This record gives sequence, C-alpha cells and structure tokens, in this order.
Amino acid sequence: HRGGNPKGPAGTGKTETVKDLGKTIGLWVIVTNCSEGLDYKSIGKNFSGLAQSGCWGCFDEFNRINIEVLSVVAQQIMSIMAALSAKVNEFIFECQTIKLVSTVGLFITMNPGYAGRTELPDNLKSMFRPISMMVPDNIIIAENLLFSDGFTNTKNLARKVF
Repeated sequence: HRGGNPKGPAGTGKTETVKDLGKTIGLWVIVTNCSEGLDYKSIGKNFSGLAQSGCWGCFDEFNRINIEVLSVVAQQIMSIMAALSAKVNEFIFECQTIKLVSTVGLFITMNPGYAGRTELPDNLKSMFRPISMMVPDNIIIAENLLFSDGFTNTKNLARKVF
C-alpha cells in the first residue's frame, strides 16, 4: 500500500482533486494544513483517528513540516502501511493497540520550490505515489467540450470563450 503525493504549483487543484476523489467513492477526506509548528504527536493523533475511522487524510503542504519531525512521521506512516499490507483489523500504533479500517488513505500535497519547504527524505518519498499536477489548459478543455456537443469549428470557438 502507498499513499498519494500530488505535487505541483499552487492553484493546480491538488487538494481539491483528493477531496473530489474521496467524495466520488464515498469517503470522508480530512484536510490538515501543515506548518513548521506541527509536531509528531499531533500528526500521530491525526493518523490514529484516520486509521480507526477509515477516512482519508490529506496533509496539505506537507513539505513545510520540519525535517526532525518528518523522521518520526515516516515511522508512523510505515506502521499504518504495514498494517494495511498485512490486512489486520488491529495494530500497534504509538504503543497502543488501535483498530484499523482498511479504507484509510494518506495523501500529501506539496508545492516544490518555495522558500521554507523541506525536501522529503527518500524513505518517506517511497511511501507515496507521485502525481504531477499542472495548470489545466482551458482552451483545450473548451475545445473538447464543444466538440462533444457537436460543434465543428471548436478551435476558434474555444479561443473566443477564453
């Protein structure tokens, strides 16, 4: 099992994509805005709640968390992923036995290249499937929508719309 890692410039819909995907399959998505002030205990409480409820967690701007905290967070994520792979109903998390609902999902979003952002350690990167996001080309989207509605001169019409 691996989590998802949508990354790309601000405004590309990383968090909204995760929220919409969760909504589509009928799961709650809890969004946590990460900052330098987050510690491993508060993140661990989030992980524990997600694992026990089966909700998805989306940790927005995950690379703002301090590198010292990320090493502990990596171990917390690894224990959840290992429990999912083992298909168990309970597992030990932070010295407590907790319930595991198999629908739990972990997602981290990142805005690379901004000041104050941390490069994720390799062991943490490997736990998340990278998904590149970019600003959508509205003209191409409009062309396809117009074409699917039966219009023929879609290139010119799409340019007039945008």
